[in-house]
Amino acid sequence: MYKLYWYHLFFVGVYYTYALFNNSDSKKYYLRPQDESMGWLDHFGTSTTFVDFLSYPFINGLFLSYEAMMLLYGYLGFLGFVFSYLFFRENIPIKIKVFKRFDFLLLLLFLPNMHFWTASLGKGAPIFLGLMMFAYAIKKPNRRVFLLILSSLIIYFIRPHVFLFVAAGTVLGYMSGREKIQLWKKILVFGIMIGGVIAVQDQILGMANLEGSDDLVSDFEDFSEGRADSLAKKGSGVDMSNYSLPFKLFTFWFRPLFIDAPGILGLITSVENLIYLLLFGKIFQKGFIKFVRNSPVAVKMSIVIFLLSSFALTFVMSNLGIIMRQKSQVMYFAFFVIYYFVAQKKYDRIIARRKKAAKLRQLSEIQTNI
Repeated sequence: MYKLYWYHLFFVGVYYTYALFNNSDSKKYYLRPQDESMGWLDHFGTSTTFVDFLSYPFINGLFLSYEAMMLLYGYLGFLGFVFSYLFFRENIPIKIKVFKRFDFLLLLLFLPNMHFWTASLGKGAPIFLGLMMFAYAIKKPNRRVFLLILSSLIIYFIRPHVFLFVAAGTVLGYMSGREKIQLWKKILVFGIMIGGVIAVQDQILGMANLEGSDDLVSDFEDFSEGRADSLAKKGSGVDMSNYSLPFKLFTFWFRPLFIDAPGILGLITSVENLIYLLLFGKIFQKGFIKFVRNSPVAVKMSIVIFLLSSFALTFVMSNLGIIMRQKSQVMYFAFFVIYYFVAQKKYDRIIARRKKAAKLRQLSEIQTNI
């Protein structure tokens, strides 16, 4: 964690340098709260305005500079990595080596793209913190109720649609996980998450201007086409309108890949995407489907959050720069599933060897007695 802190702080500096010479939303996030015509509560709302609400007292009360705000939000991003470490390690105590020499968890924690998009003033750092905090808290909800509520609020107010995916993943995970959970706890979790979604459904639909819609499917298709067209015009756009669903998902998960990399940042991301591709290859092994069917709550929750987010975002993302930023929010859920699957296979081998050794000892003792 100490080394990870300095590593993340380095990326705060990298992003700050990048923002000095390029258009960056972080500058807008610093200037908007300084609008004298608006008070603190005027900024209270969902999405972009909530980030302005969070920043307002630090900018107007403590008079923090742009650089100080970058450091503050960079620290929030670092806390996200702390909770991601706790989430992984608490659920998977077994250490795994990948590519024959790298510790799996350490490799995930030091992926550069994850740090770059969580190291600046904006939505990236707090939403990542909220997601990882929620994943850690849901393991023991009765003991971590404060973290659970806080993380849910962070996720909802920054990205209401992501809160919908998290709620669905949690409910399905609790209902189908292999753990023996008391019925009243399942009903409680189901009631809270579904009730929360119903209570904020207008805000969630409002993100796509679908509140009051009579045909959600058709209206969402129109929204996604318009959103994709507008994003495709921004520099690194890709025409995904004619892509099949598998190739759309491939684009969201693994592109850019060298030949379509937008600039130096894209080339660096391409290396990371190649690592993603190689890690995903580990699930194409015998027993993965059976593993998913018998997996615990955390695994099933992660699968649902990752897949729902991927399906939804692939229909509105057609800009590689936006894709690189957006997928960093949910990729850790996919890596958690892969890590758990590989660790489970290793654990099964260890148990099999121990049973075999125990049988050999018993046979040896019998022979000795004879």
